[in-house]
Amino acid sequence: MKLGFIGTGKIASSVIIGICNSKIKFKQIIISPRNKRVANNLKKKFKKVKIAKNNQDVVNKSNWIFLSITPKVGDKIIKNLKFKSSQIIISFISTINLSQLKKMIKVKSKIIRAIPLPPISLKKGPVPICPPNKKVKNFFDQIGSTVEIKNEKLSINFWSTSGMMAAYYDMLRVMSDWLVKKGVKRQDAQKYITSLFSALSEDAFVNSKKELKYLVKESQTPKGLNEQGLKEMTKKGVYKSVVNTLNSIHKRLNK
Repeated sequence: MKLGFIGTGKIASSVIIGICNSKIKFKQIIISPRNKRVANNLKKKFKKVKIAKNNQDVVNKSNWIFLSITPKVGDKIIKNLKFKSSQIIISFISTINLSQLKKMIKVKSKIIRAIPLPPISLKKGPVPICPPNKKVKNFFDQIGSTVEIKNEKLSINFWSTSGMMAAYYDMLRVMSDWLVKKGVKRQDAQKYITSLFSALSEDAFVNSKKELKYLVKESQTPKGLNEQGLKEMTKKGVYKSVVNTLNSIHKRLNK
């Protein structure tokens, strides 16, 4: 099986790293030359990675094609590419839906929308896919945790939450910066904060069969520090802001 990637940004490179460090069986990964620096780095790092002449070359040489480009670039280039009905096409594009993709691609190939995130390079994290597909599920299960979604309208809810990734990282940055201003070395501050939230996330994942509200309750003691932190952030509308932002992203995806 030959895998082709159109687009060599952060998500594409993360998926490629995850694949190359996994037990997935493939002959070759063919990538577009769009981002020369990233493409050359991947080629140097992994023997099975080859750089194509152009996007059509990626399509011509691949069994599976991953579309990892921005919506603006997708609107411009996908309609001009000649696909085969035997190919599986997996789109990482957030705001181009299945109906639009089918019109652009023209041939009756299997089209799946997926939303991997950067931790997939570590073979971690959820990968929502729509519609369900056994082969694609088995593929992503080897580098993450596949979530199959039958209804594309429902899948938008998952796409919306993925838009909070940068905000999460920025929260870690803010707390790290606060420690640095208090005299802690940056390396120590970042190690502490990232380690703390990694442990909290792992604990939440292990206990994910419980409702998360129980973890919220269990992490507090009467008049304790966590109770204070939660009350102050709630009073200042932090969590309402999170919901409002999710609604705003969701609205954009529904256009």
